[in-house]
Amino acid sequence: MVILGLAKSDRAQGLLALSPLVVFLAVFLVSSVVARDFYKVPVVAAFLVASAYAIAITGKAGTLNERIGVFSRGAGDHNVLMMIWIFVLAGAFASTAKEIGAIDATVNLTLMVLPERLMYAGFFLASCFISMAIGTSVGTIVALVPIATGVAAQTGTGVPFMTAIIVGGAFFGDNLSFISDTTIAATRTLGCRMDEKFKANIAIAAPAALVVAAIYVFKGMAVNAVPAGGAVDILAVSPYLAVILLALSGANVIAVLGAGIVFNGVIGFIRGNFDWVGWLSSIGGGVSSLGDLIIVTLLAGGMLELIRYNGGLDYIIDALSKRISGRRGAEFSIAGIVSLVNLCTANNTIAIITSGPLAKNLSERYGISPRRAASILDTFSCMVQGLIPYGAQLLMASGLAGVSVLSITANLYYPFALGFFAVLTILCKN
Repeated sequence: MVILGLAKSDRAQGLLALSPLVVFLAVFLVSSVVARDFYKVPVVAAFLVASAYAIAITGKAGTLNERIGVFSRGAGDHNVLMMIWIFVLAGAFASTAKEIGAIDATVNLTLMVLPERLMYAGFFLASCFISMAIGTSVGTIVALVPIATGVAAQTGTGVPFMTAIIVGGAFFGDNLSFISDTTIAATRTLGCRMDEKFKANIAIAAPAALVVAAIYVFKGMAVNAVPAGGAVDILAVSPYLAVILLALSGANVIAVLGAGIVFNGVIGFIRGNFDWVGWLSSIGGGVSSLGDLIIVTLLAGGMLELIRYNGGLDYIIDALSKRISGRRGAEFSIAGIVSLVNLCTANNTIAIITSGPLAKNLSERYGISPRRAASILDTFSCMVQGLIPYGAQLLMASGLAGVSVLSITANLYYPFALGFFAVLTILCKN
């Protein structure tokens, strides 16, 4: 399937394989611009159109049933289903936590503890710390977005802005943590130690985080937040504290969310917030609220599998690896390959694993240290993952906050800052 030589017909096939992404973006963005409202066009509808188009152009798979089979294989991929199970449990946890007053209580505690003018920066740094400790951006988003949106409601801050603060900080840890799957994939593929990759990475991520934190401090100068009166309800706060502590202990995110749902149930039964049927209804309502998100994830998984099947990834890798001149060119090629593969897979770990062997080959051929190549792989994959509207993190944040994906992207600072310093590092350290 690898496209060698890139003959004219191969280029046409490669571009055709990638065209479903263009169709998706065109349907979603152009329709939103025409409607003058990015909330009017459902992401699920844009993905449905792009998925139908992807199935239609996949001629080599044979019959329609066979093409749908390839699509279904992608939708049923292990990584896609794992995301869906997390979405299901996150919806149930958020709903049951709201029923027992956990969100309101945690919001009041947060406003009481954080100085009002450092509220934005405080949320960003908390997100950075938690994601660094637990090694997962999704887990951080699940834990903090409901709190951040609750604070937004009480302070008059835009919900997309507060959500974007959490998403940005979540990618700081995803990029740097020793237990992050992206770190593990990058270091194993390139054959370097985690501490070596961390040293190369922190030189890029730390300046980006400091610049973004400074922006949030400046923006926070205008905040005048007053917490709701009354004593802090520690029992109501405890589910979020438990989820964060369990995540910090290294527990699996699915186990953490499952425990949180049970914990919410126990508190709700004790305090009379709901009975058995009420708890089940709350769980069902929470899962249902993320129904669109689950469908989008399935459609994206199927469409991206067709792109891979039709040779889209091979085309990207071959096209970029041919245009290399010198060490700087090799580093930009590694960055470009992992970024484009990430666009086609919507999974930064898979993008690293897919691009890793070529990155290793280029690093050996052009004298790039393994730790530097691993850092480039991880940094650019996290930067792209933090911006694509069909990535798990932004979809999860959008579902929990009840706002459009693009409204969150428009308020993101950290992924852009991370990309800027990463490019600057390649330009200045060669």
